[in-house]
Amino acid sequence: MQPTPRTTPSRSAKRAHYDEETVYSILDESLFCTASCVIDGQPFSIPTAFARYANYLYLHGSVGSHFIRAIETGITVCISVMFTDALVVAKSAFHHSVNYRSVVLFSTAEKVVEYEKKVEALRWITEKIVPESWDYLRPITESEVKKTTVLAFKIEEASAKLRTGMPIDEEEDLELPIWSGLIPLRTVREKPISDELSKNLSLPKHLIHL
Repeated sequence: MQPTPRTTPSRSAKRAHYDEETVYSILDESLFCTASCVIDGQPFSIPTAFARYANYLYLHGSVGSHFIRAIETGITVCISVMFTDALVVAKSAFHHSVNYRSVVLFSTAEKVVEYEKKVEALRWITEKIVPESWDYLRPITESEVKKTTVLAFKIEEASAKLRTGMPIDEEEDLELPIWSGLIPLRTVREKPISDELSKNLSLPKHLIHL
């Protein structure tokens, strides 16, 4: 991917990355993205689940969704994801920061019409949220597929941006007796909790080692 005016940061440009490996790895780790656009002069921003396959990002939504129906017409959509890996605590509030990994991409939707391709994209999204669950679940029905719109966005105009490392303090502050460092953050999948209908069922194999 080549930088464009929209994917070139105005600050800390050295933290930007345009290689597929970096962009794809962040997208693949993230369960959710935020899709933003302007509809009739009004900005909209919707968080949603997604999946990447090859050089496309796939979203889904109800066929009746105002947002989905607007973006399927081909207007430009900005899609973003972000991980916060640590809070960066400096010796001054001015230099507090965040260690993060993010991706911003600009694209237009390609509506997935072919039935089998829609089902496949829905499987990718489902299994990203709960790995290896698709074949365990009650099969999706034709009616459910018809009620769902699947949109594909080519990952072409995109960039990743990352910050790592310790705080960067002013030289005159380095010897101050003020603690500085990192507060790591992480999101983890914890042990599944059964609902009333499932409390007497054994946990399925694909959920045991989440």
